[in-house]
Amino acid sequence: MNWNIPNLLTLLRIAMIPVFVGIFYLPADAVAANGLPAHWVNLTAAIVFILAALTDWLDGYWARKYHQTSKFGAFLDPVADKLMVAAALIVLVELHRVGAVVALIIIGREIAISALREWMASIGKSANVAVALVGKVKTAAQMVAIILLLWFDPLFGINLQCIGEWLIVIAAVLTLISMGYYLRAAWPHIRDTL
Repeated sequence: MNWNIPNLLTLLRIAMIPVFVGIFYLPADAVAANGLPAHWVNLTAAIVFILAALTDWLDGYWARKYHQTSKFGAFLDPVADKLMVAAALIVLVELHRVGAVVALIIIGREIAISALREWMASIGKSANVAVALVGKVKTAAQMVAIILLLWFDPLFGINLQCIGEWLIVIAAVLTLISMGYYLRAAWPHIRDTL
């Protein structure tokens, strides 16, 4: 493995997953005993998720700017992203902040499109399923929604819960649209193998 900065940032993002999930499993009496407010858990989890999202942006930027791309990084970066999103959605389902159907749509699409991209790369057609604008908008809506639903409490009188709930539904709809887009782009190659 190439131990460059982008790959280390990706590994850091993966290491943040158990920290992020573990925050929600801290005993409530231990949090209170340390003089921390009840909102501390939500705030800390949201901050860890934001840091993970920033490392995702930073590792891509660094790899491109300093020509430190690698096959390992190209493989591991999307895996780290999907693990972080899946972990967040599962925690949010358990906390009753996201519906299970919405989480299944988003996680299922991530798995399906990852498999499709892997298969398209194996036949030399990865450019056909490169990230499209609809996928980028979906990701932005999804990430903001997750952050708002992790924070959950009102901020300056703004109901972040409500905004997050609407955004995650919009992200789920965009998830289905983007999946259709990628499947349509790959369909000629899929049809040829049937």
